[in-house]
Amino acid sequence: MDSFYLICFGVGLVLSLISVVGGFAHLHIGRFHIGHMAHGHAAHGGAHRGSGLSAVNGFTLTVFLCWFGGAGYLLHHSSIFGGLLVLLVALVSGFAGAMIIWAILFKLLLPRERVLTLEETEMAGVLAQVSDSIRDGNGIGEIIFSQSGARRASAARSEDGSAIERGAEVVVIRYDRGVAYVRRWDELTNGLP
Repeated sequence: MDSFYLICFGVGLVLSLISVVGGFAHLHIGRFHIGHMAHGHAAHGGAHRGSGLSAVNGFTLTVFLCWFGGAGYLLHHSSIFGGLLVLLVALVSGFAGAMIIWAILFKLLLPRERVLTLEETEMAGVLAQVSDSIRDGNGIGEIIFSQSGARRASAARSEDGSAIERGAEVVVIRYDRGVAYVRRWDELTNGLP
């Protein structure tokens, strides 16, 4: 039984680590895409949240296997308990570990995830500050702005081709291919075209 519990622990640990690394790195192994399920739940969380997320999934199964195998090996290898009691305690331990991970992932983290709307990511009309001066002509500088509760930066060009110094407040007129085309804020407030 020691070997059985040790194999369960090893397989559960390795699969859990692959799931965690795959969730962050989106690993591609042959035709398999590890990390797709975690990304899919976050991207389409609104559709799944209403009906509830299943407690039986890849994350909780691997954690169950790991905790079941670890507890079973430790109890069987170093205790005076009988095999049936060790199996029962190992099962309870596996379910407890899976429930903890399920609660952390799906009750604490995923409910706070949401899909951004187009209005929340629209660049036209954003007020920004020039952080790297924009040279005249087609010169590219950089702007810093706040959007969706985060501070962001973007490459920027002057819409009319004029130079804009560092620290000037600007408004994004349009956004094209990763470059924000901006006008000075004071020009717009003074009624200039």
